[in-house]
Amino acid sequence: MMWPFYLMALVAIVSTVRVVTNANPVHALLSLIVSLLAVAGMFMIVGAPFAGALEIIVYAGAIMVLFVFVVMMLNLGQQTVEQERKWLTSSTWAYPALMSFLIGLVLVWSLSSDYTAPSALMGTEMVGPKAVGQALFTQYLLLVEVAAMLLLAALVAGFHIGKREPSAEEEKE
Repeated sequence: MMWPFYLMALVAIVSTVRVVTNANPVHALLSLIVSLLAVAGMFMIVGAPFAGALEIIVYAGAIMVLFVFVVMMLNLGQQTVEQERKWLTSSTWAYPALMSFLIGLVLVWSLSSDYTAPSALMGTEMVGPKAVGQALFTQYLLLVEVAAMLLLAALVAGFHIGKREPSAEEEKE
């Protein structure tokens, strides 16, 4: 009974390939969201509902908010709206709709089965937030610190790359 896990893995792989190969950033982002939801479903199937919930809240939710924020800030005008209407045809939405249907199929299967029974899950026990916290800050403390330093370095690098030099007019003011 491992078909739900393999179905979610297939959705995640296909979606991730579409993220990399898609030329349109909007379509790539939609594929990325489907991929992240599939990974969250895989976490749920293997008995880590806390990690699955974090995947949905932090990654899929945050990326959605970031995307909406960027689109609102760009305000590219009527020409971009017309171009986007041409891109968003029914064939464009067929792929995300199919992948979302597959994710929904696994979700219905998971909810209809006895989710608390170990036979319904691939893992033998449920991993809760307390176990995750204890593992991260005892056994994997060094890795957590290294990840924090890498994220800090990426933040500083992103700030310096995105920083624009003031123009001659702005320097006079």
